[in-house]
Amino acid sequence: MSKILAIFLVRVRSRYILEVILLAMCVVFAFIAPRFFTFGNFFNVLRNISMRGIIAFGMTMVIIAGEIDLSVGSMVAFGGCVAAWAVRYLTRLGFDVVPAITLGIAAALVLGFLAGSLNSFMRNHFNVPTFITSLALMASLSGFAMLITNGFPITPFPEWFNFIGSGYVFSVIPFTAVIFLIIFGIFHVTMNYTSFGRSVYAVGGNAEAARLSGINVRKVKLIGLGITSLLASLAGVMVSSQIMSGTPTTGRGWELEVISAVIIGGASLSGGSGSVWGTFLGVIFLGVIFNGLTLLGVSEYWQLVIRGALILGAVLLNTFKEETKA
Repeated sequence: MSKILAIFLVRVRSRYILEVILLAMCVVFAFIAPRFFTFGNFFNVLRNISMRGIIAFGMTMVIIAGEIDLSVGSMVAFGGCVAAWAVRYLTRLGFDVVPAITLGIAAALVLGFLAGSLNSFMRNHFNVPTFITSLALMASLSGFAMLITNGFPITPFPEWFNFIGSGYVFSVIPFTAVIFLIIFGIFHVTMNYTSFGRSVYAVGGNAEAARLSGINVRKVKLIGLGITSLLASLAGVMVSSQIMSGTPTTGRGWELEVISAVIIGGASLSGGSGSVWGTFLGVIFLGVIFNGLTLLGVSEYWQLVIRGALILGAVLLNTFKEETKA
């Protein structure tokens, strides 16, 4: 009996260590932060993590494929500003506000996918690392957001548009959280139960072997980078709905938070490993830790220090898990 218990504890320690840490952290915050363990605060955490979480699911696919995208934060600003600019321009041309908003969102999403495709094109045809191309794109997108807004917020939206970013379903569940959970479900199924998901893991594990086995490596990377950028643009539209404007300064630093969540969730920057479920836990982990620290009145500067320590701890944790498997 003791041997069975020991084996069980070893498996829990090696396979479910993030879940255990997250649960322990929630218990601790429940005791030391009285307002933490409430339904209202639970939904508040979901609302706060949802937009970054949506991007993180796409980033998981990119990192598993052995690439990275540093431009998602700037794409959040660019997507929101494009949608706002398009709505203002189209309504001035005489379009009704509903088709103007529909076309504005569509334009933001299409441009988002094309930006990710540019990353992929530079990687596939000129072998430029996505770290470099996305870094350049990050600066360019930030500049374009400033150009189309002249550095000032654009506010062309009607009052009902605020529902996308700040509305509630059944007056309780944040609408952004609903979108977050739907996208989580789609990515979980895609990465675990489809041939495309298996192809992503194969490309990240060994791109040349994947190519020789008949997988279109360029296509896999194109789809991964394109969808991630599209999701960042979608998050930008949601932010613009929340603040009711297209603002060129939104999304700054989001790329670090998104990548942090993916790494904490167990993905390796060298590619080939990681999971959507792990990223889901990583996003919640970050949301819970910062929510708890905020409720305790911890300085925002100390929260940044703790974030860095968490990333380092996650890398060491993943190393420990790999050694345990071996």
